[in-house]
Amino acid sequence: MISEQKIKVSFYRNLKILYAIAATFISGTMLFLAFPSYDFSLSAWFAFVPLFLLLSKSKPSSGFFILFLFGVVFYTGVFIWMFDLPNYMVLHHAILGIYLCPLLGIFGWLFCFIIKRRDFTSALLAAPFLWVIQEYVRSNLSFLSLPWGLLGHSQYQSPMVIQSASIAGVYGVSFLIVLVNSALTVLIYSLFIRLNILKPEDKYQFSYRGRNILLGISAVFFISALVYGHMVISNQINGNKIKISIVQANIEQSKKWDKKYAATIMQIYSDLTQKASADQPDLIVWPEAATPKAVHRDRKIFNTVKNLASVTNTPILLGSSQLAKFKVNELKKNAKYLNSAFLIHPGDGNGITQKYNKIRLLPFSEYLPYKEKIPWSYLRIPDVDNYLPGKKYTVFELTGFRFGVTICWENIFPGIVREFVNNGAQFLINITNEAWFGETAAPYQFLAMSVFRAVENHRYLVRCANTGVSCIIDPQGRILDKVKDNRGRAIFVRGNLTGSVTPFKDRTFFNRYGDWLVWLSLIVSLMFLVLTFMKKKPSLK
Repeated sequence: MISEQKIKVSFYRNLKILYAIAATFISGTMLFLAFPSYDFSLSAWFAFVPLFLLLSKSKPSSGFFILFLFGVVFYTGVFIWMFDLPNYMVLHHAILGIYLCPLLGIFGWLFCFIIKRRDFTSALLAAPFLWVIQEYVRSNLSFLSLPWGLLGHSQYQSPMVIQSASIAGVYGVSFLIVLVNSALTVLIYSLFIRLNILKPEDKYQFSYRGRNILLGISAVFFISALVYGHMVISNQINGNKIKISIVQANIEQSKKWDKKYAATIMQIYSDLTQKASADQPDLIVWPEAATPKAVHRDRKIFNTVKNLASVTNTPILLGSSQLAKFKVNELKKNAKYLNSAFLIHPGDGNGITQKYNKIRLLPFSEYLPYKEKIPWSYLRIPDVDNYLPGKKYTVFELTGFRFGVTICWENIFPGIVREFVNNGAQFLINITNEAWFGETAAPYQFLAMSVFRAVENHRYLVRCANTGVSCIIDPQGRILDKVKDNRGRAIFVRGNLTGSVTPFKDRTFFNRYGDWLVWLSLIVSLMFLVLTFMKKKPSLK
């Protein structure tokens, strides 16, 4: 007969497991709800509290699996739209999770290791630094780099909060969010101690001195960020302005590369461009891969665009490539394909004077990484066409101003945008085609990341997308206007937008010094770990 004691032990063990699953699920859900298209950004500031409280009583090995499970919930919520990608399968989503979740698991292991060897408050102090390193690693790991769904991105609609990105980049905002979560956690934990909710031995994991240091640092950083943000957004943006018109043609992906619709597509762009010219812009922008054939290879298409630029007396910036992304290789294996941006001037010139070739290609869409060494076919990944990366950060020049152009997902990489600004770009343009993603959160998540590129470099950023979201973002990260219909719908609508931007020559702290916060976080994290190794038992303070 099972003793009453064993029943109680089994009951409490199962209760702990249920609590662990519930806390992990709650934290993961609250965090992904902070991102587009849910946009409940406030939840990011307390999403980690249930998770941190759970970790306070966990072993390092348990911490790894708890954060792994947390990652499953969080990344599933953020990246659910990926199932709309061509050829994307549950298998590929599982592979993505196997890559991303262990990085969070390592964060959990280190967090609990510091608790075990020191105390809970030390782990909470270390958490923002450890988190920044985790985000940086997954954002810069060769072809696996994915700076998407970073904590800071959740705050793209909070201009006063995100101005610190001009100093420390998006990682600075992520740091602040984790720091505030740590402060809230330590307050709740100390309240539990005061109410005698915790066991006596749990008090040994708490340092009142550490609590006060953490609360002090959090208050100083948070208040400083808000004061700095208020000062920046209170400043009026002055300077000479130029007009830019965006063309959002809303061409269905199934028709973009179909020869039957080539003439129709060019007519749509022609009509929208002539309509935009009524605003007398200094530049008209078309999205990525706008033309049904490569503008530098097809003379008929080139002449059409050239004549349009001459009729409107306005330069046209457009994206043009030789074939679609995600297209299985059907052409010559040795052919060289480029995804490019072209600037075509009005006048008598016979050629294209300025061109930029996309540098950061999209893996598994424009090329297969290490295809000679890795058998991707076993993972059911098709042999997509091979694009070649560009080599030069071309800065386009027109009379009186210079600008940089990123193509598609290049805009999610802070380092690429910094290079354009360092090379003299006075404002930025991102051309993209997001028809692939359908009516999902993906276009809005792209938009959120674009906001940070504007703030980090103090530059206007013009976003021109085939199906949206096309918009103008000011240097303080405010979305000034979008291409939208009468109902306010911004994706899968056709239209124009003309707005003014101011070219700037100044450079921000982040633009000059880049990822300095990452190196600081690495140094501080190593210091925490060294001190943790040196101390074997927590002491009551």
